[in-house]
Amino acid sequence: MSTLKVNNIQNASGTDAISIGSDGSLSYPNIGRRNLVINGAMQVAQRGTSFSSISSTQLTLDRWYSQYTTTSARMSVTQESAGGPPGFNNFLRAEVATSAAITDPNDLQCIKQVIEGYNISYTNQGTADAETLTCSFWTRSSVAGTYAVALYLNSSGTTYTYPVEYTINATNTWEYKTVTFAPQTTSASWVSSGYTNGEYAQLRFGLMAGSNRASTSGSWQSTTNIFGASGQDNLFATSGATWDLTGVQLEVGSVATPFEHRSYGEELALCQRYYQEFGRTGYMSCRGNGTTAVADALIPTSTVLRATPTITGGSWYATKGSGTTLYAGSGETYSVQSTSSQGVVVDISNIANMTDNMVAVIQVLSVTLDAEL
Repeated sequence: MSTLKVNNIQNASGTDAISIGSDGSLSYPNIGRRNLVINGAMQVAQRGTSFSSISSTQLTLDRWYSQYTTTSARMSVTQESAGGPPGFNNFLRAEVATSAAITDPNDLQCIKQVIEGYNISYTNQGTADAETLTCSFWTRSSVAGTYAVALYLNSSGTTYTYPVEYTINATNTWEYKTVTFAPQTTSASWVSSGYTNGEYAQLRFGLMAGSNRASTSGSWQSTTNIFGASGQDNLFATSGATWDLTGVQLEVGSVATPFEHRSYGEELALCQRYYQEFGRTGYMSCRGNGTTAVADALIPTSTVLRATPTITGGSWYATKGSGTTLYAGSGETYSVQSTSSQGVVVDISNIANMTDNMVAVIQVLSVTLDAEL
């Protein structure tokens, strides 16, 4: 019988992957829940799978924004379900709908995700114990060249951004990329003010960046405006150009680990903390709340929302216990009164014939609850 005695097991690059303590305990990074990005495999698309005529900052696939400023360039975004890299059924595609050269230093186009403070608190950014973070992803483009991904940190108006270049070497070919963000150790106030249910970080994939929107790759900049790296290419110079993204992972450490595949149900539940959409629901009870034609109703939610949501869209159908129709249509107005682990209490106005304390049942025909960052 032989014995192997080691203190560390390293990966091919020479970085410790497993450390063994004197008491025999094992220390290894990033086992289990580790991905700070939600919907990194681009599976969930509650709002739809195709987006054109995109506004300056617009949510597309769940948790993923497109953003632009000043430029006349425009993109369309789609969720694609065939032709992804190994292990991924879906990917996000950004396509240049209107091309443009960079003519203004503030020109930018990017795809980004905003990360909630509670989800990133264990990385200790802003302290001497701040962790290195690594981002890995699969990407493909019809235009080879140099692009950038930036980590943006924001707490109570104190902002830092760290852009890192990566190169797409061949056109129309999936390539796996990793970039590393150095720890940010210079703003201790983030510890107390940043770890809330508000915005704390953004992961930004820059596809066009004017001189005011780009900076030196691989260094922290004390500004909110950086979305790319100096000298990166402009995808939007080419009409019809495409850029694809999936398998996005942001994790603690300097080594990228295999993508953390979560079940579709888990990923959907994580997305629904920020946005929930209802088609026709079952019937719910409601009660007149003291004002003519106004009722309170509880909309049961599938998970606790991040914050009090904005309620939009929707039609309601209300009846009394006898089956008499009180209201059916889409002319109502509504406002959120409170949220809980059970759901959202909503005031619904303009329900004809509803009186104080009248008990009725109501059916939601379509409505959205938006608690996005």
